[in-house]
Amino acid sequence: MYALGRHRIHHARRSQFHITRRSYYSFIGRAAYRGAKWMLVAGAGVGSMKYVSSKVDETHENVSQRLRQPYDFVMSGVHDIGTRFRNLSIKAGEYSDNMRKRQETLEVDPKALLQAGSAEAPHKVKSDGADHHPKENPHKKEETKILSFLSSGTGGDMDKEKERKVQEEHGKLKDELSTAREGAKNREMGRLLEDNEKLRNSINSERSESHKKEQELRIELIKLQESYKRDLEKLRADNELLRHLVKNTNVKPQTIKKSIIDMYADVLDTLSHNDTSYKIQDHLPRVVVVGDQSAGKTSVLEMLIRARIFPRGHGEMMTRSPVQVTLGEGSRHTAQFKGTDRVYDLSSEAQLYELRKDVERRMRKNLKDGETISSEVISLTVKGPGLHRMVLVDLPGIISTETSGMKPRTKEKLTEMCSKFMKNPNAIILCIQDGSIDAERSNVTNIVQAHDPKGKRTIFVLTKVDLAEQNMANPSRVKKILEGKLFPMKALGYYAVVTGRGPQDDTVESIGAYEEDFFSRSKLFRSGAFRASQMSTSNLSLAVSECFWKMVKDSVEQQADNFRAMRYNLEAEWRNTFAGIREMDRNDLYEKAKDEILDDIACLHKITPLEWESLLQDAIWEKISPTIVDDIYLNAAECDNASNFNTKVDIALKDWTDDLLPQISIDVGWHTLFKQLETIIFSKANKDKDTADLFLPLKKDILNEIEKQHKWQTNAQKRLSVIQKNALEDTAVTNKMQWDNSIAFMERILNERIRTAKTDLDKCIGPSWSERWMGWKTRTPIESQSVAAKNELERLLIANEFHPKELETDELTTVRKNLQTQGVDVPYEIICNVWSKLYKLSFLKRSLACAQQCRKAYYHRSVACNAVECNDVVLFWRATRMLEITSNAIRLQIMNTEAQRIEKEVKQYLENLSHDEEKKKELITGKRVDLAEELRRVRGIQDRLESFIDELRQDHS
Repeated sequence: MYALGRHRIHHARRSQFHITRRSYYSFIGRAAYRGAKWMLVAGAGVGSMKYVSSKVDETHENVSQRLRQPYDFVMSGVHDIGTRFRNLSIKAGEYSDNMRKRQETLEVDPKALLQAGSAEAPHKVKSDGADHHPKENPHKKEETKILSFLSSGTGGDMDKEKERKVQEEHGKLKDELSTAREGAKNREMGRLLEDNEKLRNSINSERSESHKKEQELRIELIKLQESYKRDLEKLRADNELLRHLVKNTNVKPQTIKKSIIDMYADVLDTLSHNDTSYKIQDHLPRVVVVGDQSAGKTSVLEMLIRARIFPRGHGEMMTRSPVQVTLGEGSRHTAQFKGTDRVYDLSSEAQLYELRKDVERRMRKNLKDGETISSEVISLTVKGPGLHRMVLVDLPGIISTETSGMKPRTKEKLTEMCSKFMKNPNAIILCIQDGSIDAERSNVTNIVQAHDPKGKRTIFVLTKVDLAEQNMANPSRVKKILEGKLFPMKALGYYAVVTGRGPQDDTVESIGAYEEDFFSRSKLFRSGAFRASQMSTSNLSLAVSECFWKMVKDSVEQQADNFRAMRYNLEAEWRNTFAGIREMDRNDLYEKAKDEILDDIACLHKITPLEWESLLQDAIWEKISPTIVDDIYLNAAECDNASNFNTKVDIALKDWTDDLLPQISIDVGWHTLFKQLETIIFSKANKDKDTADLFLPLKKDILNEIEKQHKWQTNAQKRLSVIQKNALEDTAVTNKMQWDNSIAFMERILNERIRTAKTDLDKCIGPSWSERWMGWKTRTPIESQSVAAKNELERLLIANEFHPKELETDELTTVRKNLQTQGVDVPYEIICNVWSKLYKLSFLKRSLACAQQCRKAYYHRSVACNAVECNDVVLFWRATRMLEITSNAIRLQIMNTEAQRIEKEVKQYLENLSHDEEKKKELITGKRVDLAEELRRVRGIQDRLESFIDELRQDHS
């Protein structure tokens, strides 16, 4: 029993040793295999990856074969131990039963055992222990001694002395048996401890060897990454050289179709401006870069772009509005803003500086009303060799406290802006954490956790690891951060990067070299704080790109289905609301309105010269008639002879022509031109009922703008002044027709002036008898006084038909006294006012009568009733001639110059307006336009999405 127990313990310890060795080798094999695999995925080149992957597979197979041998041996030993243990248990049970029976026999009746014969007990013992070898059963001897002692006694009962001796002997045998067992146990424990120590030493030696091999593999992996980057840089240089060679050989490059990332960026830009009533939200993936202020998020973005394109500063907010950067592959490293033609060469430091200034200028331009930040997105496309295709959005850094220079609620607006981008369920959150400060000071992790509590779309980036290694007293904190055990926030992956050495003028290449050098000698890396796949921006870029495209493939189909349903609803609404009307969006309607307006301007040439001159003559005479009739003719008519009349008229006309007449004529021509243009535009607009209301605001705006912009040619006024002077200086009426025309013109003008004068006089004296009787009107006291003054002044005119224009003082006194005797007290002001109107009416009637008398005096003007009265016909002839020449000159100026200039100005304004979407939206509006606009946008987004999905299915890169 003892030997079998010892044999079982020995085999169990050997099995434990082999199992321990197997577990250790299995752990080392799995760690080496997984580590090598992840290291290869992290950054090795394609060729190096295949080579190292084959070596790792071969090593894994050898380790597996070595592990299977001890495993088979241990399993066979375990099976053998189990079998022996079961047999030993059975035999131990049988032996215990026999010993119990024999002990009962000895204690109950030892004399009966002697009477039964000395041969019975040995027979029983032999029969009971026949299956056991004497050496393997040490209790056989003790049993034999007891039986022989009992058989040596005399007949009769055994006395108490012998019984006591038997018990003492039995106790001694038990003590010897216990001592033997304890010694055997101690010797076995000694051997087990010795074997355990040997096993521990073997494990430690193998662990140190595996650690050494792991360090060698890490160093080899870093060397492979550096070699791969050097090869990549060489390929870039060769590519640049080939590009210059192609450029110098004047070979026209083939047109390359739009890349898949550019197609995706177009979809995002279209969706960012989508403002529909159906409220379909933009849930397409983007990589949203968030972090605390000065945490290094912009530096991480620049390392992914491989160019320092963003404004720089120390401890101040530099990113003031979201910047969407679309990364794509290209033969040259270039950048271009959305909607511009300027392409920046990122390999040139001068153009990099200009690009940074342009980014800063656009950010400050987006700030409205003194705001600190803006939500307007700046779109930028960056292409270059080896860039991973994705769309990144750099957001302003999250702050803890608002400083004195910030607008109120800046902190809340920053949080709202970040939440707006992160609440997109398909947005990938690139959470940037500063590794050089305490993790408890971070604000971004709580915000990220609120939007992605399970970490299904978050990638955590620990920046400034070099500073963290220098300043951190407890390196295990970095390990906890990169294992996701320090923050409650969860993430898909954790990465450690170095964003620079501090100087702002460091290039991306120098920062990359410094990062490689740091990780190659990093104590944190050598101590296993993070894996090789977790370090460097190259590994981060690869991981973010893979996550981005996985998210795109998973979500783009659903977004396309949403816009497909939206398009169906809009088309149904159009059919039900605007049946039979062609669908035209704002741009289509604008082009139609543009053509109509230009056609209307061309219609100015359809107006005949006679119509133009008639319009111009009427308009000019309306402006100058008060001057000619009231200021010149009436004043000159007071002269007593023709010589004085003509002298006064010539002087007045010359002064008037030099100062005012040309400008008045040009102003009349300008207003007449735009009045006709307005008439043509709005008369045609009323004919088209479908678009009349839509185009009316646009046409009004164009007319107002052109009226403000258009200026008459400056030299035209000088030419017109010369023409008018010559016309007014010509006093020769060469034929009877001209004379008759002048008299007819004079009669028409005098009749118009008489009607006007009579109307003014009637307003002064109030309603007539019939108006008062029929209209129940009454005169005011002033009107009654004016009537009395009029009746009294008429007596003066009857007494002296050629009375001077002004009343004498004694005449005024006489008139007032006469009125007072009639019981009416009239002030001098009313008397003078009534006299001016009454005299003007009388003079015009007298001039009209003289004009009719001069009609027959053409051939004998010298013997006319009064030479002055016929010279006024010559004055009107000169005015008529001036009107004809002026209207003709202005008509020619309009038709030959001004109409063409207006057409050019309208075209230029319409061209500028075509690029001003806000202005077009203001001028062309309505439900029809809004619905057509939504249809256009939704169709465009759906078409772009479907084209992108088709390319995505065909793309295998």
